[in-house]
Amino acid sequence: MKNVLLAAVLLSIVFTGTLFSQEPVKQTRHITTDTYRGWRLAVQMWSFNRFKFYDSLDKVAALGIDYMEAYPGQRFEGWGGKEKFHHNMSAELRKQVKAKLADAGVKVVNYGVVGLPNDEAECRKVFEFAKDMGIETILSEPKDDALDLVYKLCQEYQIKVAIHNHPKPTRYWNPDIVLKAIKGREKWMGAAADTGHWVRSGLDPLECIKKLEGKIVSLHLKDLNKKGPGAHDVVWGTGASGIKEILTELHRQKFKGVFSIEYEYNWNDSFGEIYQCSQYFNKVAGELKPGGWRNLFNADLSNAVLKKEGSWTNELGVITRKGGGDLWTEGKYSDFMLDLEFKPEKGTNSGVFLRTGTRKWIPWIEVQVEDSFGKKMSKHLCGGIFDCLEPKVNAVKKPGQWNRMTIVAYENKIIVMLNGQLVVDMDLNKWDTPRKNPDGTKNKFKIAYKDLPREGYIGLQDHGQAITYRNVKIRTFDKPMMFGGKRSR
Repeated sequence: MKNVLLAAVLLSIVFTGTLFSQEPVKQTRHITTDTYRGWRLAVQMWSFNRFKFYDSLDKVAALGIDYMEAYPGQRFEGWGGKEKFHHNMSAELRKQVKAKLADAGVKVVNYGVVGLPNDEAECRKVFEFAKDMGIETILSEPKDDALDLVYKLCQEYQIKVAIHNHPKPTRYWNPDIVLKAIKGREKWMGAAADTGHWVRSGLDPLECIKKLEGKIVSLHLKDLNKKGPGAHDVVWGTGASGIKEILTELHRQKFKGVFSIEYEYNWNDSFGEIYQCSQYFNKVAGELKPGGWRNLFNADLSNAVLKKEGSWTNELGVITRKGGGDLWTEGKYSDFMLDLEFKPEKGTNSGVFLRTGTRKWIPWIEVQVEDSFGKKMSKHLCGGIFDCLEPKVNAVKKPGQWNRMTIVAYENKIIVMLNGQLVVDMDLNKWDTPRKNPDGTKNKFKIAYKDLPREGYIGLQDHGQAITYRNVKIRTFDKPMMFGGKRSR
């Protein structure tokens, strides 16, 4: 009975995010990897407005960010160059976009800045679109005569509207004006705080955040190189906006919502700077509220153990095998969730080692990572437990494509999700005989899996072929909290 309960709880984690996320996760989505529970980091697609929508979506996925904020007007590949991401786009294109988002593992949470005029028919188009796309918040700068209509539609559609501020002298440049507009409407209307535009307007963003306490729905978080007009974006934590102080204040306010990176500088080559912004955010957020997801390896691999110097590299979260041995964690892990992406090339054979006691191959638990696209079922397929348990389905993509894998290790349970599909639900206690699997087939391990340590190192295998990993993140949890209804560690 205990194992049945345990399996149910773990499957609940993988498929719904019950213990780790406030937002349900469908079976076609892996769990979101928020560093701070209640804070969601997104990318405002205006940051990539020099690129087409799907190229930009790929960039968001590569950043390891689970959320995005779309704006009206970004062009699509194909479609004669005429179609744009917009609330008037065709049903056919919407369907395609939803499929692309699901495949990338990215959710559109916000849409804007978009006009909401005092015209019910036009406003309804925006709200209907948001409802269809699963968008939670619309960003706008409505005129005074449209506020009542907007509030009415917010209540009807159960979708929030956040009032955005552009620099002075635009309508909502000062938070006092925003507070006046939303007065009496706070349940469904609030502020979309753009910290960069406040700085350009000569305002102190920290004081603006304090003034809007309890009224902020989402933010365009920006750090600028200087105060006043003419300033431009820089990596968070390196400029004049006081990002750490802003995050600390929002933590004090118990804010819950979306932080969108809107990086309006170095337009054609800003990916690295945006990645550094995300890492700074995760560092500060993790210090303010420890216990969320974190990178398994440091950027400089200083917490990794390598057999040979330079055998693996880590560039902007992309970990690449160069040859010369496996990549191991410095510390040991017991009960955890591990989330990562990997890209195999043709003929690739690699794996993720779990709970190994000596940083040696045998005995080990290995989740297979390989180019097994189109192969017949076996205990050596990608996503399976090497030589012991074949995956339920062959879910790996073609060589050269990125795959997403989530691994849960808890007591005697190992669960693996690959590209949105449950591929392994393993009870180690059933492997109670050396060199033998429960189905009667043989394996190469002279120690029964039941008797393997439940704590050990995590490793990425160098099997001699090209393999690349990215966004390798971990979240640990402990036993008392699992069944006590408390948050994980």
